[in-house]
Amino acid sequence: MTDVRPTTIVNSIEPAPVPVLNRFFELFNEMGAGQPGNLADVYSEHASFTDPFVSLQGFHALTAYFTGAYENVIECRFRFDEAVIGSTDNVCIPWVMELRHKRIRRGGMIEVDGISHLLIEDDRIVSHRDYFDAGQLLYEHLPVLGTAVRWLRKHAA
Repeated sequence: MTDVRPTTIVNSIEPAPVPVLNRFFELFNEMGAGQPGNLADVYSEHASFTDPFVSLQGFHALTAYFTGAYENVIECRFRFDEAVIGSTDNVCIPWVMELRHKRIRRGGMIEVDGISHLLIEDDRIVSHRDYFDAGQLLYEHLPVLGTAVRWLRKHAA
């Protein structure tokens, strides 16, 4: 017989049953150029992070990555959808990132859809994996390559 755990749905407006989630929501809407935020309040010392561009391990690597990633950010906000909590240590959170970056689309606003899969221990995130379309974030907004990516999306459907 398969062990089926109950699933809980949580939105980012109400207090989450997993306390670190509220801090996670706040952190990603407070980060900015030169302000990686209070990562130590959210991530464990040995946390891993993976997205379509990097895979890294450890708090210091995570801090360096976010500091660099936000260096040319004009504005970045996340609209978090309802979190799906399979257990108190395994959470998926869909989101839309609203981003203005100096080097993407001449600083114009873009939106990127994604989801974060988080593993939690002792009220800290130990594993954070982001899934999103790198083309939607970057490739579609580059000269020449962006035109090709948009054409492929249109004709592949």
